[in-house]
Amino acid sequence: MAPNPAYRRLDLWEIFSSLLCFACADKPPRYTTPETYTFVPADGGDRSLIVNRISGEIQVSSKFQTSVNNVKSKNTDIFGIVGIISLAITDYVVVMTGLEFKGELLGHEIFRATKFDLLPVNPDVEPEFYPAEHYLTGLLRKHLEEGLFWFSYTWDLTRRLQAQWSDSGDGKYLWELADDRFFWNKFLQSRLIDAAVADPERKISPFILPIIFGTFDIRPTTLNGHSIRLCLISRRSRYRAGTRYFRRGMDRDGHVANFNETEQILLVDKSEKTGATTEARLSFVQVRGSVPLFWAEVNNLRYKPELQVMELPDTEGGLRAHLQELVNIYGESACVSLVNQKGHELPIKEAFERYMKKLDVPKVRYEHFDFHSECSKMRWDRISLLIEKIQADLLRNGYFYEDAGRPDAVKLQRGVIRSNCMDNLDRTNVAQSAIAKWMLNRQLRDIGILQEHESVDKYEDFMHHFRHMWADHADYISKAYSGTGALKTDYTRTGKRTKWGLLDDGLNSVMRYLKNNFFDGPRQDGFDLFTGNWTPRRGSAVYVVVAAGAHAHFVFPVKMPMLVSLALFMICAGLTLPRSSDYSLSYWFALWTSLLVLALGFVLAHGVAYVSWPRLNPLTDLIEYNGPGYNGKRHGRGLGILAAPGLRQANVMKKRVPTKEIEMGVFEKKRID
Repeated sequence: MAPNPAYRRLDLWEIFSSLLCFACADKPPRYTTPETYTFVPADGGDRSLIVNRISGEIQVSSKFQTSVNNVKSKNTDIFGIVGIISLAITDYVVVMTGLEFKGELLGHEIFRATKFDLLPVNPDVEPEFYPAEHYLTGLLRKHLEEGLFWFSYTWDLTRRLQAQWSDSGDGKYLWELADDRFFWNKFLQSRLIDAAVADPERKISPFILPIIFGTFDIRPTTLNGHSIRLCLISRRSRYRAGTRYFRRGMDRDGHVANFNETEQILLVDKSEKTGATTEARLSFVQVRGSVPLFWAEVNNLRYKPELQVMELPDTEGGLRAHLQELVNIYGESACVSLVNQKGHELPIKEAFERYMKKLDVPKVRYEHFDFHSECSKMRWDRISLLIEKIQADLLRNGYFYEDAGRPDAVKLQRGVIRSNCMDNLDRTNVAQSAIAKWMLNRQLRDIGILQEHESVDKYEDFMHHFRHMWADHADYISKAYSGTGALKTDYTRTGKRTKWGLLDDGLNSVMRYLKNNFFDGPRQDGFDLFTGNWTPRRGSAVYVVVAAGAHAHFVFPVKMPMLVSLALFMICAGLTLPRSSDYSLSYWFALWTSLLVLALGFVLAHGVAYVSWPRLNPLTDLIEYNGPGYNGKRHGRGLGILAAPGLRQANVMKKRVPTKEIEMGVFEKKRID
């Protein structure tokens, strides 16, 4: 039987990859006229992509005449077209202007996109003169600057090895094969995709480049005389994407926040002892995602935000859709919950268990493991108790194994472990890395590299790569969701919990608090804009909200932080500055301490008003929710006379703008692909 075509370069992409200017010695020219953007192949090919700046039409030309009047050559390297997006005033062509080579996977180069540029289609638009346009382009640039974007010109990075083996897609373009969940720039590519589908003869498809948001790491090492490459890929879903506290739970379609598919790949090249050249490709996939219910934690300036578990009519349907999708894609699914069984997290645990028992979806089972209780006092070795609980699932589900010397796959993975804690970050990272190591031992024993009772733990060089790969992976996922590196990575890197690790976790926790309360609003807006979860309509009154300013508080909320700062300054001044009076400082300290306490009390009582909330999709309905389910003590709401910044304007705009123009929390969903 012929080798699997999923592991060879697609001929059409070999032909047209030069259009995206990869690996070209000469700079790929971009020609600009008042009427068009023209992207010309760097190798002198005769096909070019043209974007008409007047009509917005996209076409591929077989020739490019450099003698056209008013043509300007731009010497910026362009390595790919990320897509086209419409903002308040005009459309923009988003292009990739920088990349970094990160390694080879099965002969295909993998890159990280590092720099981007926005090319306005309307030649007369200068965003800085339009407040709404300036804000939106800023969100887009910030999202591109902070994201972890990976791609390959010749390999479908959105799909795991087993999916590519089962559906090689021979003769199709990468965008036609891509997993829709992980095609991060799918919304931006929708114009090009529509044009390609409408008229395949125009050959627009080679310009459509799928990009994933996630992680990629591949490291060469050896084990028992075998040359091995260990690879770890994480793919983040574009559905319900966002930041830690502004995207929790699920939507009506069952898409959950912070859903990541993590694939650990083991490539065994050859045996140095025997000289054999048999190649083995092994893959093991896990997934993580937010607890699939309607729930939230409402920021109110307290360290632990207010937990809300909302029992809505759509809960059962959304949860069933989520679980059924897992079964359809991966097979049998074991849902491992790591949340605490008491305290702040208890309501979400109980609600999850209640709905799982009520639905009883076939091929899905639930397993709870109280991570903090079982592994308290740095007893991290007790994570083995979780492995024991799910060992039968791991053995039954197996892993994907393809040997180059055999015509068919040796093994298929027939199920998946779905893990979650509250954030799907720190506890989930520890659990997934432990499960991955258990499966890695199993794979190496099955293919004869390890003896039956041997473990990779005794091979320090190999374990160094394994641990650091998983720790880096944990940091990347955490930064994308919470804004900081992961907690507990000292255990992942060294196999031990250390006091320095505890200190580092404390610093990261403080930074998470600051970022999640005061900086994540614009970050969430960037996610919503890029993924199409909010789409602007030119001339719409919604731009009043966009351009209103980031600190649209009432008078009192604005003054209180200033009063806190002033009181602290005056107290410090009384302690440090030279005295010019014989009067006691007691009255001075009493006055400013009282003002400080009153101001701080006011800020905490109205904490919701001081949080940096998203402005494109205001969470008003979520914050004001008072329906069935679990509601906390509603701290930080004050007397009800103050609203969070932008929320009061959003309430006004709801009366003026059709409901579908604004996504309100978990209750509305809008996406254009």
